[in-house]
Amino acid sequence: MAFYRAHILVDAGPSAVQKGAMALKAALIDEIKKRGLDKEIKVIETGDLGVPGGGPALVIYPEGITYAGVTTADVPEIVEEHLIKGRQVKRLVYTETTPSIVETPDRARSKEMRIILKNVGVIDPTSIEEYIAAGGYEALGKALKTMKPEEIIAEVKASQLKGRGGAAFPTGLKWEFTAKAAGQEKAVVCNADEGEPGNFKDRILLEGDPHQIIEGMVIAGYAVGAHDGFIYIRGEYRQAAACMERAIGVAREMGLLGKNILDTGFDFDIQVFRGAGAYICGEETALLESMEGKRGQSRMKPPFPPTYGLTGSPTVVNNVETFCNVPHIINNGAEWYTGIGTSQSKGTKILTPCGDVLLPGAYEVPFGVTLREVLFNMAGGIKSGRQLKAVMMGGPSGAVVGQESLDRRLCAEDLQPGAGALIVVDEDKCMVDIMHNIAQFFYHECCGQCVPCREGTKRMLEILGWWTAGAGSESDIKMLEQLANTMALSSRCGLGQFAGVAFKTSLPLFEEEYRAHLKDKVCPTGVCPMDRVLEEVK
Repeated sequence: MAFYRAHILVDAGPSAVQKGAMALKAALIDEIKKRGLDKEIKVIETGDLGVPGGGPALVIYPEGITYAGVTTADVPEIVEEHLIKGRQVKRLVYTETTPSIVETPDRARSKEMRIILKNVGVIDPTSIEEYIAAGGYEALGKALKTMKPEEIIAEVKASQLKGRGGAAFPTGLKWEFTAKAAGQEKAVVCNADEGEPGNFKDRILLEGDPHQIIEGMVIAGYAVGAHDGFIYIRGEYRQAAACMERAIGVAREMGLLGKNILDTGFDFDIQVFRGAGAYICGEETALLESMEGKRGQSRMKPPFPPTYGLTGSPTVVNNVETFCNVPHIINNGAEWYTGIGTSQSKGTKILTPCGDVLLPGAYEVPFGVTLREVLFNMAGGIKSGRQLKAVMMGGPSGAVVGQESLDRRLCAEDLQPGAGALIVVDEDKCMVDIMHNIAQFFYHECCGQCVPCREGTKRMLEILGWWTAGAGSESDIKMLEQLANTMALSSRCGLGQFAGVAFKTSLPLFEEEYRAHLKDKVCPTGVCPMDRVLEEVK
């Protein structure tokens, strides 16, 4: 691997690309070559750096200086001042150091604990050599050469790692079920169908550290006796899919995938499977149906995937973040891992506060931090100095909490963060309007398979449409509660079961606001039209 005195990592996340990141990268390469510095300085395309606002961002190492809102016109000045003269371009320096780039213990952001995000924005995600230099694939070598499959499963069980996709099922137990299931053909599937609004943590890992995912999947395959791995990536994640396919190809060339991995006699390979963008395919059995070429609809359970999964074979299905934890557990041991977090939630969790916060982004924290620490010490607080109104925990399918929950801990024994999204709402937003938008989302994403969800989501949308248009009545509150409860009990999968959670949990907090719409025909925030009948009400 060639030595460079400086590395420039250019944010190439989807939003940055739209703002000209590729043109910025090309301008940097051209300017550096023109100055004769191309043997000393390397320009690298990396995943989302989590820098909000402005134009594209970049970080220059070894100093770790982040520049935001950079244009191609700024390139000569950056090269001249920073790379040649060693002076920062002050006007472009991002003053609020982003936690997904550098940990700063002297700031309130020191609550972040970077374990699975430690390489993102630090190494070149296209370089397997840089991943290996950072300790990558050490866990795979240890697992294949010094541990038996059952020892790996025992270590993962002892770590108390739980699925990070929202359901929080014990990972080691799932692997054990699959290993013990009858059948020679088994599979490992990585669920990268990140469709919950507000969640973007998996995309950051897919684009910023793809080899970490591969390593975790190969270890899982060895542990359960599988030889085939699949990464199911949602259709909108074109860049993430390209990053994973490139990483898989390089790992295969290096002997870390395919036949006789590391000369141990173990065979395992991975394919990328592109979804079509259906939210329902985030549910593991609907995902498997989609992979088999069928319509993305959930299966009746039991049987569960560990005994009857892809094409009827025992199958492990874990999400991206879960697999990324595995190499660290194997390298450092279960005792190390259980020392992080709380009694019922071990390790770290990537949270993605978004919406009405000053610094939206991805923050990796140990379980047990408070909601206040994440929203105000890390994400900078509410935009424009407004007051916090509510937070949707995990996204639209999660519980709604208010200011009274700011000092609650994010963990299984207190406030569950779900998949990790924290959708923040300020005081100027209307809860009825928000619930109406959530109902539109679930109605649109419903697969139509079961009656409770198919008809229930439609009725939820109609009822909330009446409320925004000033056509509802107070008796609608009880009717909507009953509808949500019925869907929770009788829907076939999580989409219908959780479609009414946001409304039910918001009702005790914002009942006065709901009744103002229904009794007084007034929207306290002035957001809802109230004087016209919407199409779905007619």
